[in-house]
Amino acid sequence: MDYAVLSNEDNFTVFRYGDYVIRFRAPYSLERYTAVKEWNHGYLVVMAKYRHNDESEEEYIDLIPILENLYISSEKFLKPIKEVRIEDARHIESGR
Repeated sequence: MDYAVLSNEDNFTVFRYGDYVIRFRAPYSLERYTAVKEWNHGYLVVMAKYRHNDESEEEYIDLIPILENLYISSEKFLKPIKEVRIEDARHIESGR
């Protein structure tokens, strides 16, 4: 599998790849992620829908410090991931 999946559950962002499920705190008003605009080996540019705004907003997620805090080698973990998909999205956009 060469893609990971991004979603949100309750107040957490969830990043799934292989046997890994990495959860980290999301903004309290996040409803859902709507698109992945860019994937650059650990750095994500995504569109996110928040309760306080009718339109999706551009957001940035840097997985490298999260992985390092979990004692996961970011270089090894991220290398095989070619794209990130939004869970349950009809239209999936992938990055580089």
